[in-house]
Amino acid sequence: MDSSFAVSSLPLALLFSLHLHSHLLVWAAMDSCYDEQGAPSRCMPKFENIAFNRTVVTSNVCGSPPEDYCMQTGSTRSCHHCDASDPDLSHNASLLTDFNRNEESTWWQSQSMYYGIQHPNSVNLTLHLGKAFEITYIRLKFYTSRPESFAIYKRTEEDGPWLPYQYYSASCRKTYGKDAKGYIRPGDDERTALCTDEFSDISPLTGGNVAFSTLEGRPSAYNFDQSVVLKEWVTATDLLISLDRLNTFGDEFFKDAKVLRSYFYAISDFSVGGRCKCNGHASECVEGEHLRLVCSCQHHTVGDDCQRCHPFYQDRPWARATGDSANECLKCNCSGRSDECVFDMEQYRSTGSGGRCVSCRDNTDGPHCERCRENHYRESNLLLRHFPAFLRCKCNPIGSSSIVCHPITGQCVCRAGVEGRLCDSCRVGFFGFSSRACNCDPMGSISMQCHSNGTCHCRQGFVGYKCDKCELNYFHNRVTHQCEECPVCYGLVKKQVSLWLFVILSVCLCENHKPSSAALRRRVWLVHTAFRDGRKTCSGLLAFQQSQSSWAALSPGKNRGVVAK
Repeated sequence: MDSSFAVSSLPLALLFSLHLHSHLLVWAAMDSCYDEQGAPSRCMPKFENIAFNRTVVTSNVCGSPPEDYCMQTGSTRSCHHCDASDPDLSHNASLLTDFNRNEESTWWQSQSMYYGIQHPNSVNLTLHLGKAFEITYIRLKFYTSRPESFAIYKRTEEDGPWLPYQYYSASCRKTYGKDAKGYIRPGDDERTALCTDEFSDISPLTGGNVAFSTLEGRPSAYNFDQSVVLKEWVTATDLLISLDRLNTFGDEFFKDAKVLRSYFYAISDFSVGGRCKCNGHASECVEGEHLRLVCSCQHHTVGDDCQRCHPFYQDRPWARATGDSANECLKCNCSGRSDECVFDMEQYRSTGSGGRCVSCRDNTDGPHCERCRENHYRESNLLLRHFPAFLRCKCNPIGSSSIVCHPITGQCVCRAGVEGRLCDSCRVGFFGFSSRACNCDPMGSISMQCHSNGTCHCRQGFVGYKCDKCELNYFHNRVTHQCEECPVCYGLVKKQVSLWLFVILSVCLCENHKPSSAALRRRVWLVHTAFRDGRKTCSGLLAFQQSQSSWAALSPGKNRGVVAK
C-alpha cells in the first residue's frame, strides 16, 4: 500500500472529498476539547488512513493450490507463479493494506478465471474497523485492469445488515438494477447508493484507480453539521468490496488456458480516509477493554463513540458537538442529596432542566431532591440552615386527619377538638381526640379541660359529671354561686332529727302501741317546725331537744345541695 501519494495522482472525486472535508471542519483547537479559556469546544481525532495495516478478510486468494497466471501487457502476456506457501510468491490479503512504494508494488490477487472466478461468482474483501468511523473516501488501486462491475457495502453496527454504498459497472441496469447516470435531487433520500460506469473500462490494464467520496453528489454536504441523515451515511463499522464481474477482451470464450489464466482480480492498495467517530467529544481513540478501540471521551460524555451523556450529566439531551457549540453534557442538580439521575424529556420541555434525580437521600423527593418526601418536613434549626434535615411527620393517627404535615413547620392537620404539632393532645374544652366538648361548669370546675373520659375537675363542694351540683352537706349560695358548707348548727339539728326519726320508727313498730293518725301527724309537724326554725337560727334546737314526746320527720330543703335523712 502507498503510505502517501502525490496530489496530482489523485482522482477528482478524492480531491473533492478532501476539499469538502477541510471545508466542513473548524480546524482550530481540533486537538483539544477545551479552548484556552477552559470553555468546551468541538474536538476530533486525527484524519488518517484507517485501513493501514488492518487485516482484510478475503473470500479468495491465489496460490492454494499453487498456480500460474499471466499478466495482460497489451499484445503479449508474461506468465508467473503464485504459491501461498512461499512468501516470495504469495499475494495474500495482508498486501492490500501494507506499506510499499509505487516502484516496489505488492498486491493481493485472486485465483484466475481458469478456476471459475467470474460472474455470477463474486470475490469479497471485508475490512473490519473495530468501531464506528466517519468515512470520507474509499480508494482502490488495481494492479490489473479494473473490474467491469463491483460494489462497495458498509455496516453501521456489528453484525448489522450490509448496506449498499456505491456501485461501479459498465452494465448498471443489468447487474445492479440502477441507472448509470442517476443522481440525488434535493429532498431525495441522501442515503441512496448510486451507480456509475465511469471507472469500468478495461483500460488501463494496470494501475487504475477508483475513489469513492461519501459526500460527493449529496445536496446537504455543505450543511453537514445539521444533517442527521449524512452523519448516518458516512458512519461505518465495516466495509465490504464485492468484485462481481471481470473485465475481458471477450477471448475467454475460446477457453484457452493461458487466456483464462490472464483474467483475475488484483489490488495493490486499499485505503480508507476517515476519523474515529467520537461525535465531536474526543480528540483521540484508545484501546479499551478487550483491546477494542474506543473514544477518549470529554465533555462529560461516555460510550465507544461518546454517543451518550455521563449518568450524572443528564440535565439536557445529548447532542453532537458542532462548530457553533460543544453541546457539553450538563450535570444534574440534585441538591447534594443524590448521585443518580435520568433524563426526562417532558420535564426538559416544560422547565429547561431535564435531569430528574432518583434515590434522593435525607428523606427528600422531587426532580432535584428539593423538597420533603411525603409524610416528612424540613427541620428549621438554624444550625442546619445549609444542610437541613428532613424528618418524618409522625402525626398522631387518631388526632390528625392526614399523615402529611406542613413541609416546613411539621404541623400536622388536626381533627376538630385536637391540637399540637403532632395532633397528639386535646384542645382545651375537648376530650377523647374528638370534637366532643367537655362543657365543664365554669363555676364548679378547676379547669375547662376534662379527663379523657369527659369528667371535669371539680372545685371543693361541687360534684357531678360537669361539676354542676353541690356535694352532700353543701348548699348553693345564690350570691357567690359557690357550693358552701352548711352551718354547724345545721349539723346538730340534723343529728337530733336522725335520732328522733329512729325513736318514731321504734315506737311505731312496738306492739300494742299504735297512736292515732291525727296524733302522729301532730308530732311529725312539731318536729318539722322545730327543724325548720332551728336550721336558720339554731334557737329552736333547745326546744326541740326538750320535747321528748315530739316526733318529726325531716323533709329535704328547697335549697340546691341540701339533703336530709
